[in-house]
Amino acid sequence: MKRKLALGLAAVMAAGSLAGCSGGGSTGKAAVGGGAAETTEAASADPADYEVTEPITITWWHALEEQYTDTVEQIVNDFNNSQDLITVEAEYVGSYSDVNEALVAANAAGSGLPAITVANTPYVAEYGANGLTEDLTPYIEATGYDVDDFGDGMIAASQYDGKQVSLPFLISTQIMFYNKDLVDELGITLPTTWEEMDTFMQEGTAKAADGSTERYATIIPGWDQWYFETFYLNQGVNIINDDQVTTDLNSDKAVEIAAKLKEWCDNGYTYWTGTADDASSNMRNNFISGKALSVIHTTSLYDTYVDQCDFEVGMAWLPGAETKNQEIGGCVLLIPAKNDQATKNAAWQFMQYLCSQDVNMTWAEGTGYMPTRKSVLETEAGQAFLEQKPAFQAVFDNLDLINPRIQHPAWNQLTTIWKNSMAELIIEGGDVQEAMDQMAMEIDDVLGDA
Repeated sequence: MKRKLALGLAAVMAAGSLAGCSGGGSTGKAAVGGGAAETTEAASADPADYEVTEPITITWWHALEEQYTDTVEQIVNDFNNSQDLITVEAEYVGSYSDVNEALVAANAAGSGLPAITVANTPYVAEYGANGLTEDLTPYIEATGYDVDDFGDGMIAASQYDGKQVSLPFLISTQIMFYNKDLVDELGITLPTTWEEMDTFMQEGTAKAADGSTERYATIIPGWDQWYFETFYLNQGVNIINDDQVTTDLNSDKAVEIAAKLKEWCDNGYTYWTGTADDASSNMRNNFISGKALSVIHTTSLYDTYVDQCDFEVGMAWLPGAETKNQEIGGCVLLIPAKNDQATKNAAWQFMQYLCSQDVNMTWAEGTGYMPTRKSVLETEAGQAFLEQKPAFQAVFDNLDLINPRIQHPAWNQLTTIWKNSMAELIIEGGDVQEAMDQMAMEIDDVLGDA
């Protein structure tokens, strides 16, 4: 059901990332209906063009689930008390997929659009290409909004064709959660490179006398390729080649990576979760109960792990190779282009509030998601945040290495084939080269048809 909250408008700004969105949220894409709408011309940069001068009520669509009610209400109440002209009604629409479906339908109908909405990061390019989202470039220029305070990858992930069509909002990335107490006790060095993973897998695994695994060094999620995708990208594998119709996932390097992942699973150092609905919860329970030294998951679940673990939870950047890049998760904020200018202006004011430095920290403290503003590190609030959650230093140190997700019309089909093929290969067994060749052939077919 939808939850509505009235709120008023000011001019500050905020950000974070939600569990229901990042921990296995939708990475699929839907076609945007309704045709392209004209966006504001970037040449216009007069501050008066974007002012709110009359009372107005606008709607904000979000995907913040029930566990975030207190934080939402706090921010809503603060916002309500900040000014008189703008009233925002916040609606919980559902998951990112639900938001996408509702937004596409409203855009096609040309009515019922929110003034401002969240959107899962993989949708940004498609929305931009179809003219659904307003170009924020002139708004930024007119109001002097500092977009450079976001990490480089976050800004790139919220752009389309050189235009700032959205702003980073509730952002997460991949991370390795680990049992810090046990790591310190055992004197284990966390891997920073792919080459160091073999040693970590061996030292972090505990075997029984019969050779069965009592504690896994880590667990690799198989329900979303997002969690193992960077192992390939950071070793130069092109998931989609420059021709946009073929994949490199059966190249020598890609096969080598897949073979290593299978080897670790075969040796009992880790296990592949597969794609079942309970894969995520089973993985979390194994980590919480001490059956895994670490797990690869989304930063947005930090608070969830801390609340349920009876040991100190650490976070480590995933091991890299040629590069150490990771990918953005969570959602952005955008303004539908078909709305009238008065509605867009009010939405822009609200967007600035939600993405401000102060509110950014409120989201981070209240949700467990990561601060998105580099400047927060220099504030008392930022330092207090790190004192409270020191594990996030690993994220702060690498904000500029968080990159946009891959965009392609056939991406959802590609990832489904990839996930299922990897699960079949690692769980059921088989020849790695043959499996990757078959997978690549299927992927090339869907890429060529897109």
